[in-house]
Amino acid sequence: MKNQVVIVTGAGRGIGACVADFFARDGARVVIAERDEAAGHRTEAGIRDGGGQALFVRTDVGLPEEIERLYLRVREVYGGVDVLVNNAGFGRTGSLHELTVDDWDAVMNTNLRGAFLCAREAALSMRERGGGAIINVASIRARTPDPLSIPYAASKAGVIGLTRALATALAPDGIRVNSVSPGWIETGEGTATAGRVRHEAGVAGAPQDIAKACRYLADPENRFITGADLVVDGGITRRLVFD
Repeated sequence: MKNQVVIVTGAGRGIGACVADFFARDGARVVIAERDEAAGHRTEAGIRDGGGQALFVRTDVGLPEEIERLYLRVREVYGGVDVLVNNAGFGRTGSLHELTVDDWDAVMNTNLRGAFLCAREAALSMRERGGGAIINVASIRARTPDPLSIPYAASKAGVIGLTRALATALAPDGIRVNSVSPGWIETGEGTATAGRVRHEAGVAGAPQDIAKACRYLADPENRFITGADLVVDGGITRRLVFD
């Protein structure tokens, strides 16, 4: 990935920060698109302290104008983009009758519309550069939904559908589009503790597991892989009954 330009959205913490660091250690020039300014600067500083190349651009992917500004900045500094990792996303919980239209729109605008708009902008640049790779971070919740996180599950199912549609639309431009569906991931923020006993693998996943999957799908040598959803969940979705 030496000197490849890689944009990672939601790269201020957790999976996104790990993905950004992983690509930087592999020689990429990483653009950190993150709405939390302090978190974005931390990721940028961490990469630079390790000898990597990083640029933080404050970006809320729920706002189309900020996505446009992100890509203008990337063109200005690097001339374009080779790899996009659409990682930014969040959820809002509540029962069907508690969730509001604003809850639904907020989740959809970031998780699904944001991924679409980022991919559209990236594709314009990648076409000029002769191709590229887009990796969308989905979730196993698209397949095993939680009744208290309906907007999140719907948005991630949409991300998988978006991936397949974009893979078809962008194939003539040499752009591969795939998704990664993480299972329970131990991010250090209090998540996935219960997941240890549920996974067939016997352990919860780590952000590095998702970073490695993204790196695999970004590799230009894997030119025959597009329109795929790579499930990285320790086998949890292979169970017939969930505890």
